[in-house]
Amino acid sequence: MRIVISTESYYPVSRKEIRKAVKEVLLENSLIGEEVELEINFVGDRKMTQLNKKYMGRKGTTDVLSFPLTKNSTKKREEGDLETDFVNPSDEVLRLGGIVVSYPEARRQAMTDNMLVDEKINQLVKHGLLHLLGIHHE
Repeated sequence: MRIVISTESYYPVSRKEIRKAVKEVLLENSLIGEEVELEINFVGDRKMTQLNKKYMGRKGTTDVLSFPLTKNSTKKREEGDLETDFVNPSDEVLRLGGIVVSYPEARRQAMTDNMLVDEKINQLVKHGLLHLLGIHHE
C-alpha cells in the first residue's frame, strides 16, 4: 500500500494514524490485500475554496474533496464485496485517486464536535476514501 501524504509544515498531522484509518476502510471494503495507491493532501481554506469552486461549483471552503481515478466507481455487491471499474494499469496497482482535506476546517469542526483534531482528520480521510470507492451519502 502506498499512501502519499502532503501537508504544509504548519499543519501537523499524524501520518501513522492516517495510514491506520485508510487501512481500516480498505479492510472493511475487502481491499486490504490489494496493491493500493492513494494521495492525501492537507490544504488551507484559500486553496480549498478554489478547489470547491472549480470542481464542485460551490462558493466557500469545504472540509474534504475526493478525486477518484475510476471509469465509473465501485458498486456494492452481495456480502460487502466491491465490484470495481477502476482502470487497472499493467503494474496491477489499484490507483484510487486523491483526497484533499482543509486543515483549518477540520480544526474548526473538531472544536465544534468536541474531539481531537487528529480524530476529525481521520474521520474526514475515511469519508473521502469512501467517496473514492464509490460509496456515497445522500
